[in-house]
Amino acid sequence: MKWFSRPAVILKTLYRYGLADMVTPHIRLRWLQKLALRLPKSQQFAAEPLPVRLRLALESLGPIFVKLGQVLSTRPDLLPPDYAAELARLQDKVPPFAAALSRQQIEASLGRRIDELYAEFGDEPVASASIAQVHRARLFSGEAVAVKVLRPNLLGVIEQDLALMRFAATWIERVFADGKRLKPREVVAEFDKYLHDELDLMREAANASQLGRQFA
Repeated sequence: MKWFSRPAVILKTLYRYGLADMVTPHIRLRWLQKLALRLPKSQQFAAEPLPVRLRLALESLGPIFVKLGQVLSTRPDLLPPDYAAELARLQDKVPPFAAALSRQQIEASLGRRIDELYAEFGDEPVASASIAQVHRARLFSGEAVAVKVLRPNLLGVIEQDLALMRFAATWIERVFADGKRLKPREVVAEFDKYLHDELDLMREAANASQLGRQFA
């Protein structure tokens, strides 16, 4: 049921924010364009400019779509300047998850209890974003460290949303006048790699360690 509920949430969100107004003029299939024009329109955000509506919709759809918007904001070849400027306002800040879940994630990943890994571990996260949150800790050597913990059950959510994005990209290429020129499937593939790079905390730690040695 989850695979059916997520597309329904996305379509409902697109309708709620009136984003059909953004895509309908670019549909190259006349019959589909006529059908889209006949659909009832939501008036809830009708007074807002389309770039603002797009930003609000991405925020409503959650952190993975927020990250997509941030990536798109850096692609002037894909979006007009007013859209790119609006999406640049997206903030990758979400409420932290419980410290108990952080502890469980760390212990499950490293196979040891928190009190065996750290002399001190701060339950209050110092930063919280869509992919992970960061806790302060102190090793038994006395060294202060930052511990980055992935959000629980994140991978399943990411894979589901990416699958839907790939489907949408294929549909965009077939239906929209500029679909092939914009290369949406390539954009989604790049976003896929970007997200999975962020999920690779071991690689991130190795890069940070190498950078630290270079500037030591």
